[in-house]
Amino acid sequence: MRLLLLLFFTLLAVGGNAVYGQSMPVDTAGFQTFTHQSGDTTYLMKQYFMCFLKVGPRRDQDEATAAKIQEGHLAHLAALGEQRKICLAGPFADDSGIQGVVIYSTPTYEEAASLANQDPAVLAGRLVVEIHPFWAAVGAQLF
Repeated sequence: MRLLLLLFFTLLAVGGNAVYGQSMPVDTAGFQTFTHQSGDTTYLMKQYFMCFLKVGPRRDQDEATAAKIQEGHLAHLAALGEQRKICLAGPFADDSGIQGVVIYSTPTYEEAASLANQDPAVLAGRLVVEIHPFWAAVGAQLF
């Protein structure tokens, strides 16, 4: 809860969408970052890219082909995790048309989009991607 409040207040403090439009400091790895002070704690905020995996136009594959595509999709995500190019991935549990989410830890939108579009499920047309810049405190955890 504290992290969610921190993110909310950080976005209010920097003007929400204004963060994306302004030039932010870049760290030695090329990531956009800024610091946020909350009481006696300083948070390093870093730009990530949130990718929504949505139902694609080609979902007519037979069961064996769809299973092979899914296997490739999971292998692709596992490899990106090992390379530390993603920090979170998982499916959604409803029928909204958004199948899952992946958070990319890449310096640029272009790199995140390139990696997302190399996913075998995207290449096969089973999924399409929608990517948005996303700010989070470095080291933030889900719990």
